Amino acid sequence: MSYQQYGIDRQLVERIKLKMKNPVLKERVKALLHGVNKHDLQDRAKVRGLLNRISKVLGENLTEKQATQIVNFVLAQKIDPNNTFHLIKLWGMFR
Repeated sequence: MSYQQYGIDRQLVERIKLKMKNPVLKERVKALLHGVNKHDLQDRAKVRGLLNRISKVLGENLTEKQATQIVNFVLAQKIDPNNTFHLIKLWGMFR
């Protein structure tokens, strides 16, 4: 299922992809996500907290609606960061 089906704006995704090409920002985001597991990514409060911290690092001011859409998307994907297939699937969505 595509992120656009959750109402996430393509322009927002493209802007974030561009920012993630900055090695400094990429390392800061990676540090925030270090140790996150699949249970964390199924906890609405934890995902919201991660999203808030990441958006601050990237300098993105998300509306409440955008944040809710992103959290719903993450929860629906049932992401296991230790499962290579899950990571490849996500990478394919955002290429």
